[in-house]
Amino acid sequence: MSGNENMVSVGVAERVPPAERPLSRIGRQPIPIPDGVTVAVIYGGVTVTGPRGTVIQKYHPEVNVKVADGSVIVERYTERKFHHSLHGLTRSLIANAIIGVTDGYSRTLELMGVGYRVQQNGEGITLSVGYSHTVEVFPDDGLTMRVEGNNRVHISGVDKQKVGQLAAKVRRVRPPNRYKEKGIRYQGEVLRLKPGKAAARRAV
Repeated sequence: MSGNENMVSVGVAERVPPAERPLSRIGRQPIPIPDGVTVAVIYGGVTVTGPRGTVIQKYHPEVNVKVADGSVIVERYTERKFHHSLHGLTRSLIANAIIGVTDGYSRTLELMGVGYRVQQNGEGITLSVGYSHTVEVFPDDGLTMRVEGNNRVHISGVDKQKVGQLAAKVRRVRPPNRYKEKGIRYQGEVLRLKPGKAAARRAV
């Protein structure tokens, strides 16, 4: 036996072919349907109805969705990576819809800055954030906007994607300034403030 054959690689993991690598198994988990919630499979999607409303969730036709034994089951047609990704995505979207009609979703935004304020304007809001004019934002159907004080906005609804999109729309009106503590941020958002050039020179 040659010396090369006796050499053993230490600390090097054995390479696994891509086709044999374990992929996400989220899609295999059945989604339990809570009491008071109904799920109906329609062409290209599901209709989820619960105490807080109804969500129609579309999904890719390359996966199969069925309701059985009080659960929603998502099945993929092949073991291809494309179908694996659709499997987990579809399962997550339907699970989010069930949570939405049961508990709902909400996002809170905070205004930072002297003179920055928000006011309730019917179902929408009016923002005063340093422009020469005010900015009005109104919610889509199924969403609500509620002002707390003069610097906080609560957005709620049953559709997680729509709640997130509306919150992002409000934030884009005046994104947080990393050099000045001004702007609109998500509640709990951590901002890494940067010192200005003058401050940096003084530090040196």
